[in-house]
Amino acid sequence: MARRRRHLGAINAWPGYVDALSSLLMVVTFVLLVFILGQEFLSATIAQKERSLDSLRQDLTKLSQMLSLSEGKVQTLNKTSQEQKQLIATLNTTLNEKQRALTAMEEHSHVVEGAQLGSIAALSSQVAELTHQLQAIAAALEIEKKNEADKDAQLAALGQKLNIALANKVNQLQRYRSVFFGRLRDLLKNQPGIEIVGDRFVFRSEVLFPSGSAELTPAGRREILTLAHTFREVAATIPADIPWILRVDGHADRQPIHSTSTSNWELSAARAITVVKTLILNGVDAHHIAATAFSNYQPLDHGSSAEALARNRRIEFRLTDR
Repeated sequence: MARRRRHLGAINAWPGYVDALSSLLMVVTFVLLVFILGQEFLSATIAQKERSLDSLRQDLTKLSQMLSLSEGKVQTLNKTSQEQKQLIATLNTTLNEKQRALTAMEEHSHVVEGAQLGSIAALSSQVAELTHQLQAIAAALEIEKKNEADKDAQLAALGQKLNIALANKVNQLQRYRSVFFGRLRDLLKNQPGIEIVGDRFVFRSEVLFPSGSAELTPAGRREILTLAHTFREVAATIPADIPWILRVDGHADRQPIHSTSTSNWELSAARAITVVKTLILNGVDAHHIAATAFSNYQPLDHGSSAEALARNRRIEFRLTDR
């Protein structure tokens, strides 16, 4: 009986051991499960922070592009604004510092979660500050654009006023030219060799000069004296603020000459100067008269007949602006 009782006691101890081992195994399994879940949670948290860092990096890249565009606009609109240039330089420096800080943070991404959160918050604040500064620059640029538009409008208005004033002066001069030519037409009408071509009063050279000469004939001198008298009367009525001038143009034909003058240039110039001197001696203001020469290079008639050549040998009078 005693042996039987000892045998039964030894048999009943095994279930206790099994229960203890099962409990220990469950505890170990639970601890491992908690450790694995903790690792997964920590990995997910680190991945989320890395995504946040990538997003901030993209924001900084966009801000860099916006800053480059702002610099170009500032240089175009207001090159003399030293304060804005300094501000851009400061922003560039700040942006470079933040970029270096972001790079350093990427290199030390294994830092604890609390330190990462603090750095991200600081970068977000700095990005907000940079955005505010860029908005201030954009507002300054808008002001500069408005100022430029106002200046352009003022210049356009001034240009329009100037054009109107010039047109009025031209119209006034045109009126006096019409009066001058009208009086000459009445005085010299029906005389051969004298005509009006466009805005010029034309004397054929034969009316004023002998062939190949720059000395006025007696008849030519009388014609110039008539012209001087008429011109003095018209000039007395022209307001002083109109910049006018009587241009005396000498022209020759294309035939070579055989006289003391060596070329048609010299003959045409000498004849124009003779007329100018005669007008000045007879009271025409030297400040409102000029002599020019065109030789044979501005013909009225391109033909080769005697009549065509005679038309091209001429003295022209033109009342024009100075």
